Amino acid sequence: MIRNFGDKATRDVYDGEGSRHSRQFPKLLHGKIVRLLDQINAAPNVEVLKAPPGNRLEKLRGDLKDFWSVRVNDQWRIIFKWENGDAIDVKVTDYH
Repeated sequence: MIRNFGDKATRDVYDGEGSRHSRQFPKLLHGKIVRLLDQINAAPNVEVLKAPPGNRLEKLRGDLKDFWSVRVNDQWRIIFKWENGDAIDVKVTDYH
């Protein structure tokens, strides 16, 4: 379950808000972002997010070593921490 979002833009996309914050992400990606956020919200554990393989679930390293990510596309990722069965600090980020 998603416990909290890391920024207003990600929350607004998930809630379907057409705010200035949500417009920082390409509109064409909003549907896929929402689908991935729904998968994260429904996941009983982080390993479930390995399917489908297109999610490309990975544990991050370096400054983001506490985070996991799933890919929206080659440029955008959803990053989050997994703690006690919940996703926290969920955020869409430009990974390049």
